Amino acid sequence: MSYENFTTFNVKIENAVAWVTFDYPSVNIQGIPMLKDLNGLANALEQDSNVKVVVFQSSNPEIFVAHADTDFLKDMSTTAISRDKVELLDLQTTLERISKLPQATIAKIEGFARGGGHEFALACDMRFAARRKAKFMQMEVAMGILPCGGGASRMTRQVGLGRALEIILSAKDFDADTAEEYGTINKALDPEEIGPHVEALANRIAHWPAASINACKQAAYASIDMTIEDSLKEEAYWLYQALSKTPGQKRFQYANDNKAQFDMNNQRNWNNLVIDIQKIV
Repeated sequence: MSYENFTTFNVKIENAVAWVTFDYPSVNIQGIPMLKDLNGLANALEQDSNVKVVVFQSSNPEIFVAHADTDFLKDMSTTAISRDKVELLDLQTTLERISKLPQATIAKIEGFARGGGHEFALACDMRFAARRKAKFMQMEVAMGILPCGGGASRMTRQVGLGRALEIILSAKDFDADTAEEYGTINKALDPEEIGPHVEALANRIAHWPAASINACKQAAYASIDMTIEDSLKEEAYWLYQALSKTPGQKRFQYANDNKAQFDMNNQRNWNNLVIDIQKIV
């Protein structure tokens, strides 16, 4: 699988983790070159079960990913059209591919992530941001449009209707601690802590079978728009998909044969046991 020849970022694979570092001077603008690269990256990752986690970060100390290129709108019609004629935008389809990757995806945000850059982060499974460095904003309403890279829809699902509209309609910067309070990120960390924290999390997730990571993701995402009954069926469906591709049954049988579940020391030590059981393949 090739992860070379990208123009807006570089990719390094270590221990089943793909470290994707945006490096597109001067501001990591989210234009056609970046969308092309992201689709190329998705092509590779969708077929690569050896990569289990993808971390997105930036080489620019001040910016994660900038807003969408203002050039995107120059040829767009200003005449309103009917719903039946609407087609998804390139930005929407690209970020949806990132959201649906079989790998766990993490945004490591150590600078500005406004507009499309914030929407990119929202398309990832998890987000961590550096205090005193990260800044977020959806500025689109002030420009006369709306967030249309998933910012309106994903943020509403993430934080609820009222908070999402507060963020969108205020068109105002907010920092990492506020983002944690709002729920748009998982956690705000001091600048010296974010690297070790994300690396440890990515490397821990990378221990698990690729198929069970994907099954967890797909069931969780599908449940957002389902009744609880349909969500439970979705969980059961993905259980069978995982068991068909992982050593899960062997691991449970191993634990059963050794009566491991009845050992109180094991009950106290699950945090490490899940690492040890990886030897059963």
